[in-house]
Amino acid sequence: MAGCCFDADAAELRSFRVNSESAEHHCREQTLPHHSVFDRKQTNGRMTLAAYREKMRELPLVSLFCSCILPRPKHTTEEDEKKADVVDLNLCSIRDMEVIELSKRASGQAFEVILKPPTFDGGPELRATTPPRGKPSLEEIQKKLDAAQERRKCQEAELLKHLAERREHEREVAQKALTKERQEHRADADKQQRQMHLNASPERQQMHLNASPERQQQEEDKHSVEVS
Repeated sequence: MAGCCFDADAAELRSFRVNSESAEHHCREQTLPHHSVFDRKQTNGRMTLAAYREKMRELPLVSLFCSCILPRPKHTTEEDEKKADVVDLNLCSIRDMEVIELSKRASGQAFEVILKPPTFDGGPELRATTPPRGKPSLEEIQKKLDAAQERRKCQEAELLKHLAERREHEREVAQKALTKERQEHRADADKQQRQMHLNASPERQQMHLNASPERQQQEEDKHSVEVS
């Protein structure tokens, strides 16, 4: 059972790789088709500008950019094509587009198209400039200094107020702690005194009971002396 699962996974992996390779090959064909983009036998590496534009429009990825940058001419004649500039296929720059040859193969040639930022020929160069600032007067400088001094005083007053509030809070906390400690000490003293009183009461009662016969005998002797 495990061998069957392994074979199924391997087959699925192989089919995935085959599909990926076929999709990549198809994308390459769509991006750089193998048909002759440039006729090397006729031009020997050089061709007219109009023909180069026509061939560049056949590329699917470049046609959109070329339609915006290089519009298709309405009517062209043989004389116009002869009078057109000659383009070097190895390294050329047309207005806002640069084409660099990457490789040469029997099936065709590969190029890299680099789009440059648009340029405005004949137009004034626009720069974002700020108006020049004049030198501040003595009065303005004095006002700024006064305002800074006022802000500094306000900050110092707020800081002093905060410190005073914190000291007052600490004083209240210390006073409450001292009062609580005194109350606890007084309660302990009262409790100890009550305990001592309770412990002394039986002893006092016993002493009173022991002293009662002696006191009675003394009173009787005193009374007999007075009678005699």
